[in-house]
Amino acid sequence: MKPPIHDLSPVPGRGGNQTNRPGNADVAEVDRQIAELVDRSTHELRLAWRQLHRTGPPQGLSRDLLIRALANQLQERIHGSASGALRRRLQTLAGELDRDGTSFDPGVVLKTGTTLVRQWRGRAHTILVREDGFEYEGQRYRSLTMVAERITGAHWSGPRFFGLIKRAGASVDAAAGR
Repeated sequence: MKPPIHDLSPVPGRGGNQTNRPGNADVAEVDRQIAELVDRSTHELRLAWRQLHRTGPPQGLSRDLLIRALANQLQERIHGSASGALRRRLQTLAGELDRDGTSFDPGVVLKTGTTLVRQWRGRAHTILVREDGFEYEGQRYRSLTMVAERITGAHWSGPRFFGLIKRAGASVDAAAGR
């Protein structure tokens, strides 16, 4: 039997590089471990999954997906996992795809730190995009729609209120006067 797939601790912050920045040796080791996954038997891959997750892999998970999932776990340990905001966005897009069954437009994706400004009834309203939502007047909101409602006192589509989505039949460039 081959050595364990990883020597890094499953507990974040233990084992490996204590600075939370991958060193060249750590990255090279993870790359080597990922390359070795293909050579392992399905039984060994299932054991590695069990060691990592403390439960067996999902029933019917193909060998290919098992290798990909283990490789992803190894990479997340060295490079970090996706942010909560990214995971929520991916869940939203996956839900749209499941609902419509066709391709979809992901729309505008705002980067953390972006500032949105909207003039409304003679006043400039400034919103800061945060990793976990939006900040307006020192308060955090989960959605732009909640911010738009707070500003106007009525229900609005937040992305439309802030000019992030186009109206039906109009392009964003035309709406911006370009």
